[in-house]
Amino acid sequence: MSTQTEHPPAGGGAAGVAEPGQSAAPGATPRQTLTLLTVLLAVFVVPTSISGTAVALPDIGADTHATLVPLQWVVNAFNVAFACFTLAWGSVADIIGRVRAFGLGAGIYAVASLASALASNVIMLDVARALAGVGGAAIFSCGSAILSTVFDGPARGKAFALFGTVAGIGVGIGPSLSGVLVQGVGWRWVFALHTLALGLVLLALPVIARRTTEPRRQGARIDVLGSVLFILAMLLLTTAIVQGSQWGWASAGVLSLFAGTLVALALFAAVEKRRDHPMLDLSVLANGRYLALCLVPVAASFGFVTMLTYLPSYLTAVSGYSSGTAGLIMVLLTLPVFACPMLAAKLVARGVSALTLIYVSLGCLVVGDATLTLFGQNVALMAVAVPMLVTGAGMGLSAGLVDGQALEIVAPEKAGMAAGFLNTLRLGSEAIAVAIYGSLLATVLASRMRDGIGDFPGAGDPATVANEVAGGNMTGPASAVDASARGDFTDFLVRSYDSAFHTILWVLTGICLVLFLIIGALVRTSRDGREPSAATGSQAAG
Repeated sequence: MSTQTEHPPAGGGAAGVAEPGQSAAPGATPRQTLTLLTVLLAVFVVPTSISGTAVALPDIGADTHATLVPLQWVVNAFNVAFACFTLAWGSVADIIGRVRAFGLGAGIYAVASLASALASNVIMLDVARALAGVGGAAIFSCGSAILSTVFDGPARGKAFALFGTVAGIGVGIGPSLSGVLVQGVGWRWVFALHTLALGLVLLALPVIARRTTEPRRQGARIDVLGSVLFILAMLLLTTAIVQGSQWGWASAGVLSLFAGTLVALALFAAVEKRRDHPMLDLSVLANGRYLALCLVPVAASFGFVTMLTYLPSYLTAVSGYSSGTAGLIMVLLTLPVFACPMLAAKLVARGVSALTLIYVSLGCLVVGDATLTLFGQNVALMAVAVPMLVTGAGMGLSAGLVDGQALEIVAPEKAGMAAGFLNTLRLGSEAIAVAIYGSLLATVLASRMRDGIGDFPGAGDPATVANEVAGGNMTGPASAVDASARGDFTDFLVRSYDSAFHTILWVLTGICLVLFLIIGALVRTSRDGREPSAATGSQAAG
């Protein structure tokens, strides 16, 4: 695979697949199409795995006789490894080549998925899932960097729109696809299918590699110390978040993990400032527009991902819907994620400002979360259909669009690093947002229950009951009280859950609004020219 020493301007013509030095045309060539399909297939597997593996946990537990904690790490190990290695892979890709790094990641993921399918016990499965997370980090970081290299102009916008659409579809259908496989052929086929899909990806890569020229960081070496420190910081942080709800957020173990995170990040920053070729060039973060774009997925994590994760529990626990009906209702939230990325790309191609669409997406998150407070015990579905669609549009309009805009700002040879940082914030903020939501829900629920739970002898400690109810389990706590009081106690739990849910929606609305204001301020600062460029020779788009 050849390298390119004369780099095109940032945001301009990246190396194409048709001929070296030739910008990609708006209409994709056959080789561009192959590259796009290959990246999208791999990208589809990762979010499908993230959202779909949890569906298989009951069957995995029964088959492997696993206890609760190691069973939960079937999901957690993947998420933690993904968050830890995303930035490192992006930096490595700029040095060894994005296609090569992408291929390594896809190979690691394929081997790990095969090991997951063949695992004889839950510990082996946990290790295999962690390895899959390492490979998944490469797929996301290097995949988006490849698209920024291969495509230019309107074609780039369409490619990133498809990137966002496919990722959204993967998240949306992951649980359903896994459910069908688990019920039909067993949980092992959830992972075996990933192996087959990535096998196709690996078959296509040699053709792509031979025809792709890509800019690299000339003379750079892999920043081993910086990578180790950053991975350690992310490992400590994500473990603290994952274990916070189990150990307690104020426990010595969790506080120690957070303290260790701060120490590791401080050492990382000190090391990176002294490196000639750092894993994360801190000057990239000095560009306000790039940093603002990286914060957009953070807003989506709080405004959308939390609802995607917890709204089904509310629908079953408070609104009384069955699990199947709740799943169908969730289509209102996920449908815009499938449709809006391509809509945004078409609007940009017709002259609509990409930044305007991103602001609209942020506004949708704020308005959507605020109007989801219309949900109640007996509310008609039509009353909340529009808020759900608006919230989904808040995610869908920026998905993919923000990636393309962010990678246009940095120098082409640093696109992998930039994509790695963006995706680190994306997945890290999802884990943080979901953990904060769960912790707040349990805390507010306990507060709501404290005054009235004494009226029901035998109900137990409010904090313990709140933890069960926050997970959607009303039956367990209700069975603890006298049979004659169970109806009234269940009503009490439902009212408490409903009240806590509305309180947290206002908190999420506030977080999204604050992020909206910060993003706008960073963009204005960048336009006013009061900060340095993200990299030598790069120009902020727009």
